[in-house]
Amino acid sequence: MPQQGLKITRLGDVLTVKIDRAEKRNALSRQLLADIGAAFRENAGDASIKFAILTGAGGKSFAAGGDLRDLSSIQGAEAAETMARDAKHALQAIRDFPAPVIAGLNGDALGGGAELAVACDMRVAASHARIGFIQGRLAISSAWGGGVDLMRLVGPSRALRLLARSEMMDTQNARAIGLIDDAAVDTETLEQALDRFCEPMRRQAPQVMRAFKALSIEGRNSGRRALDDIETSQFGGIWAHPDHDAAVKAILNKTNRT
Repeated sequence: MPQQGLKITRLGDVLTVKIDRAEKRNALSRQLLADIGAAFRENAGDASIKFAILTGAGGKSFAAGGDLRDLSSIQGAEAAETMARDAKHALQAIRDFPAPVIAGLNGDALGGGAELAVACDMRVAASHARIGFIQGRLAISSAWGGGVDLMRLVGPSRALRLLARSEMMDTQNARAIGLIDDAAVDTETLEQALDRFCEPMRRQAPQVMRAFKALSIEGRNSGRRALDDIETSQFGGIWAHPDHDAAVKAILNKTNRT
């Protein structure tokens, strides 16, 4: 059953999971993350699914990171690490989904939203969409496994640059380094770009797609646990640092004034 803030639909052999909080820039609360993970786990046994699409409502944000009003109640390193592990568990359901998962970036994927995007197997973006690992602007590090995914996608050196500079990348630059796979061109909509990109997949048999994904899962998860543990252990102390509290308060105060 669809959860609040999430729409789950099925059209033929394609599963679509849509974050439906456009008025909140599709910000990711702990409950919403858990619901996203549950949506993929609950559909994992359906052998007729050829691929899945994860996208967001509206045209501004795919996901504007974590929901600060929800996450600001988390106090201390231990609680932060628990949140990070729960979020990793949710995103791992996407990584382990037995058919390919394509992120349809309808708008900006920022911070935790960027981590959600790179948990997917492929990314197709609207022409105006940007992607940015901007966690450093909140005086925190990546926490949901996105740092590990980013390193593997673009290489450790380039990933370090993106993280350290909190870079926002447009579709042209993101595609050039392999961070996204395709983007809408000219007057093409995201839906048209997704149809074009996914057309070859529609011609594949579901069992063949699952065989391909099984190979990808094995390669992606090889040695992952140690890297995830490093990311989580670093995150807890950083979250509890006063610099993070100050950064969150500044953003929330700014939001309250607008």
